Amino acid sequence: MAEQRDDERDPREVRGGREDAGERRSVRPEEARAWEDLVATARRTVAEGLVVGTSGNVSVRVGDTVLVTPSGVPYDRLTPGDVTGVDLDGRQVLGTLVPTSELPMHLAVHRTTDARAVVHTHAVHATAVSTLVTELPLIHYMAAALGGPVRVAPYATYGTGELAENMLRALAGRSGCLLQNHGTITYGTTLDQAYDRTAQLEWMCRLWLTATSVPGRTPTLLSGQQLAEVQERLRGYGQRR
Repeated sequence: MAEQRDDERDPREVRGGREDAGERRSVRPEEARAWEDLVATARRTVAEGLVVGTSGNVSVRVGDTVLVTPSGVPYDRLTPGDVTGVDLDGRQVLGTLVPTSELPMHLAVHRTTDARAVVHTHAVHATAVSTLVTELPLIHYMAAALGGPVRVAPYATYGTGELAENMLRALAGRSGCLLQNHGTITYGTTLDQAYDRTAQLEWMCRLWLTATSVPGRTPTLLSGQQLAEVQERLRGYGQRR
């Protein structure tokens, strides 16, 4: 897994072998709370089998600061003192641990959408599907919860601007996409929403792979009109506040 290979180095190494000149500041109360939630979400991705080891990453935006999981640190070892944060230009403003190598993807989402949280995984079924198609077939109406048919972003090396650009194109009008031969990325207005979208995407990929594995049978797919009807119904879904 790319993230794991990249993160074999000491996570406290500075980027490019030199000190980062950016100023660090103290952690604000709202950032401390957000960090606690971020760590819980990152641990959940491991517990529920969406990532292995230190692959995958999570971010949450607080004001103009983006808190991110650090590179190469097992999530069960993260503490309140490990808060890692950057500004929207990628300059580190909180902590001393090196941010995730997938920082360009996270920042691209935070800069161009209304995202407050982003979850990236290497989920098995979703990654498998990303190697087979350019768009997840409409096997289930929950695709509507992600904005429509889920696209696959063309492959590019992890941690690069090219990957971030490919991802943004695949995310147009969507809140999640697959990354070819790599994994998933979803976003939401909360960590819970971003995570739930990741879990739904993995489930839909597993469903499609299961249905297509039956010899001599072809699964039925939903039409665009059927999906549009679901999108309209979803507008009133859940409890009213």
